Amino acid sequence: MSTLPKRRLGDLEVSAIGFGAMTLTQTPESDVERGTRAVHAALDAGVTLFDTADVYGPTGHDTVGAYGVNERALMGALRSWGGPLDDIVIATKGGHTRDGLTWWIDGSREHLRSAALASRERLGLDVIPLYQHHRPDPRRAYRESMEALRSLVDDGIVARVGISNADADQIRLAAEVVGDALVSVQNEYSPLARGSEPEIDVCAELGLTFLSWGPFGGMREAKSLGSSFAPFAEVAQARGVSPQQVALAWQLARSPWIVPIPGASRPESVLDSVQAATLVLTEDELARLSGADQA
Repeated sequence: MSTLPKRRLGDLEVSAIGFGAMTLTQTPESDVERGTRAVHAALDAGVTLFDTADVYGPTGHDTVGAYGVNERALMGALRSWGGPLDDIVIATKGGHTRDGLTWWIDGSREHLRSAALASRERLGLDVIPLYQHHRPDPRRAYRESMEALRSLVDDGIVARVGISNADADQIRLAAEVVGDALVSVQNEYSPLARGSEPEIDVCAELGLTFLSWGPFGGMREAKSLGSSFAPFAEVAQARGVSPQQVALAWQLARSPWIVPIPGASRPESVLDSVQAATLVLTEDELARLSGADQA
């Protein structure tokens, strides 16, 4: 197992690049064996943070009863690696619901507790290392959901709390209610989606790790990143690396509190992404990338 540069996650240190597991089970045709090899490649490379959720599973068809598909797939891959998992941090999420093709949100105390208990059982853990609120519920006060998360910590079900898809005010409220157990915010951030700049700054102010999901702009946009954003392609060509590596290195340089969690279902993608942890961009390069508009 190699060693990657580390960043803080509350009282822990995790690899500066995480692993987004959603793509392991994204479609009914997902190649489980290849996905397992991708997880093993991440472990071999020194990745220690793996992100999943109870509702991640195949889309585009009837998914009744699909809760935990991704959690089980990830844990199966991790446990088949054969190496020590003592330093591995599993982050999962709750708060979304699925009924066939319909996704909705339930941030109630009752749902979050039952979802956390179910995830803990599926993951085979005594305590969930990091449990994240998936998305604000428009039908109820955000404070109610945060109080539910705090109770999960108090009752020993989860060790740490994260929130996701939250704005700056919600981050501050979560910090007030959850206290020191709040360690992370997971929002979308990429060359395409830069709307979380204020939230990144709030995280730095409060000492919270910003976990960027979709760091390449989403599954469809990942392959076309270089053609869509010319400066990223130009810097990549000059450095002899991929535009995806440049996108991750650009995020790491944006704040010492950022940990990108690119999704990967192929070992080759994992090996490319982790190299971004040691790619240091110049000030001129960063200025070009930060001002890059979509072509």
